[in-house]
Amino acid sequence: MSEEAGPLLVVYDDPSDQRSLSLDDTSSTEESPDETRLSLETTNDAIPYMGQRFATHDAAYEFYSEFAKRCGFSIRRHRTEGKDGVGKGLTRRYFVCHRAGNTPIKASNESKPQRNRKSSRCGCQAYMRISKTTELGASEWRITGFLNHHNHELLEPNQVRFLPAYRTISDTDKSRILMFAKTGISVHQMIKLMELEKCVEPGYLPFTEKDVRNLLQSFRKLDPEEESIDLLRMCRNIKERDPNFKFEYTLDSNNRLENITWSYASSVQSYEIFGDACVFDTTHRLTAFDMPLGIWVGMNNYGMPCFFGCVLLREENLRSFSWALKAFLGFMNGKAPQTILTDQNMCLKEAVAIELPMTKHALCIWMIVGKFPSWFNAVLGERYNEWKTEFYRIYNLESIEDFELGWMEMVNSFGLHANRHIANLYGLRSLWALPFLRTHFFAGMTTNGQSKSINAFIQRFLSAQTRLAHFVEQAAVAVDFRDQAGEQQTMQQNLQNICLKTGAPMESHAATILTPFAFSKLQEQLVLAAHYASFQMDDGFLVRHHTKAEGGRKVYWALREGIISCSCHHFEFSGILCRHALRVFSTGNCFQIPDRYLPIRWRRISTPSAKLFQSAPSDHAERIQILQSMVSTLVTESAKSKERLDIANEQISILLSRIKEQPVSLQGMRDVSSVHEVFDSRLYQK
Repeated sequence: MSEEAGPLLVVYDDPSDQRSLSLDDTSSTEESPDETRLSLETTNDAIPYMGQRFATHDAAYEFYSEFAKRCGFSIRRHRTEGKDGVGKGLTRRYFVCHRAGNTPIKASNESKPQRNRKSSRCGCQAYMRISKTTELGASEWRITGFLNHHNHELLEPNQVRFLPAYRTISDTDKSRILMFAKTGISVHQMIKLMELEKCVEPGYLPFTEKDVRNLLQSFRKLDPEEESIDLLRMCRNIKERDPNFKFEYTLDSNNRLENITWSYASSVQSYEIFGDACVFDTTHRLTAFDMPLGIWVGMNNYGMPCFFGCVLLREENLRSFSWALKAFLGFMNGKAPQTILTDQNMCLKEAVAIELPMTKHALCIWMIVGKFPSWFNAVLGERYNEWKTEFYRIYNLESIEDFELGWMEMVNSFGLHANRHIANLYGLRSLWALPFLRTHFFAGMTTNGQSKSINAFIQRFLSAQTRLAHFVEQAAVAVDFRDQAGEQQTMQQNLQNICLKTGAPMESHAATILTPFAFSKLQEQLVLAAHYASFQMDDGFLVRHHTKAEGGRKVYWALREGIISCSCHHFEFSGILCRHALRVFSTGNCFQIPDRYLPIRWRRISTPSAKLFQSAPSDHAERIQILQSMVSTLVTESAKSKERLDIANEQISILLSRIKEQPVSLQGMRDVSSVHEVFDSRLYQK
């Protein structure tokens, strides 16, 4: 709303104070406090009026601040003045609108990066002046000037509370926030908890998430050198406890910590089998320390995110990214991923090309789509959702030719020829559009569902709000938490009854080999395959839907070599055979899917576990297999009645308590992981 026509358009000024109302004027003139006048519009004490008295200038400030809040603006202290020859100290004070004055132009400093922040100041002239008087030895302050005309719109009551002047965190709330921070929960969770505790509507706390983040950062204004020393000491301590923990760091010319990266033993093991495709997410910052944070994440055989490594960088430049990628490869014994997904960062793009020349680099579509509202909402208005639907349609097309045609039609239909974001996206289309990526393996991480899962996984790292030195340990806690949750989900997947839908031998065979997650993807294709017809051609097969008279997919099957490929590239992209290839297998009386089309990364028993069994002493392996058999029998027998199950649960709890009292070695942890996977497989087959 605007005050220009409202009843608060009042101007009071002491007639004896003949000076400019410019807020840039620093002069002082004579005034006669006794000569005051009261406007007919100020009969309400809630509105400042000439001659209004206050015991202190702070009391006057609080009064004017409350008035401003009701009107839709905030104030700040502007200038103080004294009178020559009349006592000592402060005799006049100005309070002005928070948008008063203009931001001075700062001299550029090439050695110091400048923050490009837009100022809210617009030269508003609204103000209140108070002057000090002394009568009969008692001092007081009176209003001697007041202007309530603003050259900007005032805020509504539900908006004015977001102005910095009205956002405060009490000492009690500060203590509460610090306690929450020590538990490692995220700032978003802190806000939700405090809203519940105070019984306020969401968004109605007297402070915002940004205020909490700033507060947490102020808690940690520590000596950077001391923080770096503590962080390196923490990493070395973890290394002493776990020799397989890996970390690397660089120091600058002043011998201060510049970059640091690390990975855990379990992460290296996971990468050995699931590192064929990974996401390197560098879009986040470690809030408390304002440091860019990079996280390597992959997808395991149960369709759940798995952590590979972390890096903290001082700067986001080519040198830093190249160092991070090189160190990561060192952790992973020089094994580069087949594909890597990143954000749209030109320095990172160049670093990937240098350090991972054989790796297919692509851009995360969900990171691109996340920027759409700020890029296109205002431009497209009511047509934004319509455009977004069309974008997704074009994004999911199979052929490059169809994509090019569809993109051109979309640009014409929505009038986006001159839009720089559209031009930029088109220039990078080979890095994000599926028609250009289908011949490369991405483990399903380009789908919307998996992107949400990965984002939720990464948020656990961002919740670390303690000192920098403790972040490595808190990240480990996040990984352990995810591993435990993953084990539970894995067990739930394996114990669920999988329903065979087609009755085909290929389906039942695959169900015994693939994880439930991977099998469900293959089963979808098997069900759809029944709706397709195949026609043998001179150079392979043509497969199309039974309702179509034209088109279709080309399938090439070399029976003797056991090789099959389809023009849709579904297997190359996801590691799961497509409906077209499965239809040809069925036509050729193939009753089992060849092993090469049941990738190890989607199987129940992963390669690392098998290697661990092979490397373990034979007697130890035999004892594990015997124990596995006994546990399998225990589950089978216990499930036959409630009484049996109660006895089993009671006795196993006692046994587990005794076992957990015994020390655990690294080799033992590996063996436990192996037992889980083999046990899961046996349970399903039963």
